[in-house]
Amino acid sequence: MEKYITNVICMDKKYPSISFKNRINSLKREDEKIGQLIIESHKKAITLINNYDAEIAKETISKAAEIDEATFNLERSCIRFMAVEQPLAGDLMFVESSIRIGEHIKRIGHIMSNIADASAKITDVDIPERLLEDIQYMADYVQLMLSKGIYSFLDQNIEMAKELHADDDKVDDLFDSILTQVTDVMFKNKESIASIINLIFIARFLERIGDRAVDIGSRTIFMLTFKKPN
Repeated sequence: MEKYITNVICMDKKYPSISFKNRINSLKREDEKIGQLIIESHKKAITLINNYDAEIAKETISKAAEIDEATFNLERSCIRFMAVEQPLAGDLMFVESSIRIGEHIKRIGHIMSNIADASAKITDVDIPERLLEDIQYMADYVQLMLSKGIYSFLDQNIEMAKELHADDDKVDDLFDSILTQVTDVMFKNKESIASIINLIFIARFLERIGDRAVDIGSRTIFMLTFKKPN
């Protein structure tokens, strides 16, 4: 009888319960939903830079609040899961990483709102075509980084996560170039400095989203390897 009980306990440790599987799959679905939401919302937000639309701006701000609420609910689900199921090893790392990545996603949502606000302030500014193209290119590049970060976590793709550090260097170079161009425009158009400076804010916001994408990738690497990324 004692041997039978021992075998049952060992089986329970080796094979997760139906409840465990259902709960962790539910968390994965929440992660995917929030990931898709931030990617699509960011894609819309960056269209405001080159083609401002008050309705899209309003939607961007609304989506940021929705993302905030969703990440709060995700954290609550993760804490409940840990309390009830007491996951170990890789499963524990996944749940804990979901909480941390949710925080990055929430901050990205707030930054998107900042981009919407700043974009409204450059609608009447005469911006050189090359500068506008570079800002839009930076925005598109950061969009790619954000997608990489989210999907590296959802798909547990370590190679994709590792690419983000090189991508971040590219974004830093773009920011430096844009900063130089905006400074030149400000000297030539001093009466519009208060509006033009928002171009720097937008570039900085994009850079910060890129940094968050790198952090998501780094957390994914740590989750999969238990090692701090180089």
